[in-house]
Parts: sequence; C-alpha cells; structure tokens
Amino acid sequence: MISKKMAEAINEQINKEFFSEYLYISMQGWLASQSLDGMANWMEVQSKEEHFHAMKLFNYLIGRGARVHLMAIDEPTNDFENPLQAFSKALEHEKLMSKNINELVDVAIKENDHATRSFLQWYVDEQVEEESTVERIVNMLKMVGENGNGIMMLDRELATRTYVAPADASGATGA
Repeated sequence: MISKKMAEAINEQINKEFFSEYLYISMQGWLASQSLDGMANWMEVQSKEEHFHAMKLFNYLIGRGARVHLMAIDEPTNDFENPLQAFSKALEHEKLMSKNINELVDVAIKENDHATRSFLQWYVDEQVEEESTVERIVNMLKMVGENGNGIMMLDRELATRTYVAPADASGATGA
C-alpha cells in the first residue's frame, strides 16, 4: 500500500501530465493554423506521449491500491507569435515538468517508498530526453530565424515523427 502523501503527490502529477497533453494539443492547433503541419505533427506526437505519462502514473496508483482523483485541467496558452515562441514555451514547460518529477522523487525518498522511487526513475530519464529534444528544435529555430526556407525544412523534418506506444502501456511494472 502506498502512503496517502505519496498518492496525493502522484495524483497531482497526473493532473500536470494531462495539462501537458492539453498544452501540446493547443500548440498543435496553433501550428496547424499556420500551415506548419510537420510541427503540428510533432506536437500531436508529444501530446500522445504526455497522455501515456499520465496513464502510467494512473495505473501505478491503482496497482498500489490507491485511488485516482482527477482534477480540473487549467486552460493552456493558445496563441503564439511564431514557431520559435511555441517551442520555447514547450522547452520551458519540459523544464518545469523535470522539476515536478524531481520533487515527486523527493516525496518518495521522504516517505521511504523504494518502489515508487524506482518507478519514478523512468520519468527522470524521460525528462532528460524530452528537454534535450525540444532544446535541439529551439536551437534550430533560432538558427533559421524568420527564413521561410529554413522553417519549411524544419517543418518537413518534424513531420517524420511518429508515436510508438511503449511496450508496457499499462505502466504496471514501471518499465
């Protein structure tokens, strides 16, 4: 059985992960409205990953005998000046999510919950990858600036991203 404090902290993180999904869907919509379908695709795939992250936590709580308590999701930002601003906001958000995950690990340590700490290591590793990936895109957008050809080349590259559900979609084992 998981402690009440740990379960509450994970429930809060589930809400944050669903907000992340919602934020990336918002960015997808804005980018699609700018005819940047490749960048919109990238955000759609990202939203699916965030949904997976939320459900992995959701299933973990259930597997540990705790209740899931879904909360209201805040309204995300819906307008951006340009693709660079959208991806910069995504990078800022991923850094916040890394901080949130680290704080969740801190709760697991304080609660002496070795199982949850082990489970959360996947999220720690995932956040390193997420920050690095978005930072690379931000850096490329900075390089191309307002150059339409550069933006279109990057848009084509980002169109190739596909969502592949991890092998353990249940989140039951933490793999």
